[in-house]
Amino acid sequence: MAKKQTSEFSRMPVVQFFKNLFLNNRFFYAMFGIIVLFVLSFIFPSLLALSKFLLFVFAVLVLVDVFVLFGTKRGIEASRELPEKFSNGDENTIAVNLVNGYSLKMYCSVIDELPMQFQQRNFNKRVIISGGKKEQLNYKVRPVERGEYIFGLLHVYTSSKIGFAMRRFSFGESQMVKTYPSFLQLKKYDLISLNQSSLQFGIKKIRRIGNSFEFEQIKDYVQGDNIKDINWKATAKRNQLMVNQFQDEKSQQVYSIIDKGRVMKMPFENLSLLDYAINAALVISSVVVRKQDKAGIFSFSKKPENFVVAERRNAQMNLIQESLYNVTTDYSESDFGNLYGHIKRKITTRSLLLLYTNFGSLDAVHRQMNYLRAINKSHMLVVVFFKNTELESLKTQEAKNTQEIFDKTIAEKFSYDKKLIVAELNKFGIQTILTEPQNLTIDTINKYLEIKAKGVL
Repeated sequence: MAKKQTSEFSRMPVVQFFKNLFLNNRFFYAMFGIIVLFVLSFIFPSLLALSKFLLFVFAVLVLVDVFVLFGTKRGIEASRELPEKFSNGDENTIAVNLVNGYSLKMYCSVIDELPMQFQQRNFNKRVIISGGKKEQLNYKVRPVERGEYIFGLLHVYTSSKIGFAMRRFSFGESQMVKTYPSFLQLKKYDLISLNQSSLQFGIKKIRRIGNSFEFEQIKDYVQGDNIKDINWKATAKRNQLMVNQFQDEKSQQVYSIIDKGRVMKMPFENLSLLDYAINAALVISSVVVRKQDKAGIFSFSKKPENFVVAERRNAQMNLIQESLYNVTTDYSESDFGNLYGHIKRKITTRSLLLLYTNFGSLDAVHRQMNYLRAINKSHMLVVVFFKNTELESLKTQEAKNTQEIFDKTIAEKFSYDKKLIVAELNKFGIQTILTEPQNLTIDTINKYLEIKAKGVL
């Protein structure tokens, strides 16, 4: 066995050997202690023999440590398991599988070359693996941008119990993972859309008049049924009055319209308002499809893009997810006139339009009001915009000096402007959702369910 290890050690190229050999802090601490003893031996000559002996023992231990680390070719084996795709804004788990090919317990330091988007330069996970055993190391990453994330090599620095030296093992090639809008939130909100009874308490169901109807079944005639619905063929066969029963047609079009102009680049908790809107649009589209309605989506700034026609087919969610994957802001002023023209041409059936944007002032709303009112004439428009959570927290803080009083006054003014925007939009029959970014998804779902229950579309 010793001869085999020696041959493996001797066949290793010198360049590769020194490239993968590293010295631990313990090595330098021990070396520093021996140097101090040698210096002291000039003052206390009796320490010279001890210093020489410790230097010899130290050299032998270093050689033994290096031989243990490099005496076998197999050493440590490692592989990284990445998910098929990342969910933006959520914790995603990555697994690293380690196999100890040594017969001794080894101390491993795992360094993964993470994508540049994470901006982590001190990633280091430590694990102890018994001889011949396997170990799995899990860690989590939270992407805050959609796009491609490229992982580099996986490095494992291994040391024995002696701990003077380390051997580096490098594995794998560059791996790419795409980051999609938060599909993990779909599972979180699935229960909300499982059945028609998942509506909020307190919502009054209203009989809808003038909607289209679809056939449901043929049933026995009872007093009060409309005689116009009598099915004469079925009556003749059964020799008793039978009527057609219809149900109110449930399939309605719901479009999520995402403003990707410069106002949506504002960040909250490392996620931009655009990403919050995209995540919410993905979830509400899933809820809409589960409610037997038709979900569609598109984005706009200078012009509308990423248009997905409202449908309830099986592949609809995949189409929406792919459409949202690469949506980015172009830092331009959004053209609501172009948006109105696009809606007039492309969406000919009365639909529910969820418009995700962010109005900062009442003047900004007034500039777009004519277009919003025109859209609301043909469709039901719900304008979704955001509270500034930092300003909201500033309002509640106690002001201790003049500057803080000014800051608090300005925060209250901006908060009041948001309420004025809601009142202005409601005055012209445009519904609104004013929400904090972290509550966007659930508030949007509740608004959709409320409209669905009232039957006002």
